[in-house]
Amino acid sequence: MKTLPFLILLALLLASCRTMPVIKAPAPSTEQINSACPAPFLKEPSRFVHTIETQMAGQTRGAVIGVTVADPTTRFISCAILTAEGIVLFEAEASPALKVLRALPPFDSVDFAENMIEDIKLIFLAPAGKMLAKGALADGTAICRYREQNGNWIDVLARIPESIEINKYSAAGCLQRRIKLNRTEENIYQRIELTAKEMFDYALTMTLLEVEPIDSEWTKREAEGGGK
Repeated sequence: MKTLPFLILLALLLASCRTMPVIKAPAPSTEQINSACPAPFLKEPSRFVHTIETQMAGQTRGAVIGVTVADPTTRFISCAILTAEGIVLFEAEASPALKVLRALPPFDSVDFAENMIEDIKLIFLAPAGKMLAKGALADGTAICRYREQNGNWIDVLARIPESIEINKYSAAGCLQRRIKLNRTEENIYQRIELTAKEMFDYALTMTLLEVEPIDSEWTKREAEGGGK
C-alpha cells in the first residue's frame, strides 16, 4: 500500500508532461536538412542588453537588466543581471566550464547559474547535438529535431507567419523550455519569451535595449581570464 501514493504521484507527473510532437514528413538527406532548418541563432560574437520581466504564479515582478555576451564560434557565454540602478546581482561565464563571479540572493544557487547559462545557450547558440529529423508537424509547421549529448532533445520550429520557437525536452521527452522569437522584428532578439517548466513554472520576457557585435578575440581573452 505504501507504493500507492508514489504511483498516483507518478501518474500525475506523466499526465502533466507535455511530450514532443510527431514529425510527419520523412527526413531528407543531411545536405537538405542543414539548408532547410530554421536558423535564428547567432552568426557572430555579440553583446546584448535586455530588460527582463519575470512572471510566476500569474504575477509579474519588477524588471531587471540582463547583459549577455555570446560567441557562436567558441561557444563562450558571459552574462550578468543588474538592477535598474546598475547594482550587479549576478555574474557568470562559461567557456565551457561554468564560473560564477558574483551571486547575491536570490540568485546564489548553483542550479540557478547552471540553468541560466543553459537557457542562454538555447536562445543564442545553435544546438551542439546531432540533428536526427526534419519535417513538418500536422499543422504544416516546419521543424528540425536535435539530440543533445546528455540525451535531451531540442526542436526548432518555424511558425507561420511571425515566430520561431525553440523547445527543449528532457531525455524522456517532457517539455522543459519553450522560447519564442518574433521574426517580424528588426532584430530577432528584440523580444524573447521564455517559458520554463519546473516544479514551479515561470516565464521571462526579454526586451532588447541595445546590441553590438564584438571581436571574437575579446571573448577569447575573457575565456582565458584576461579581463577587459
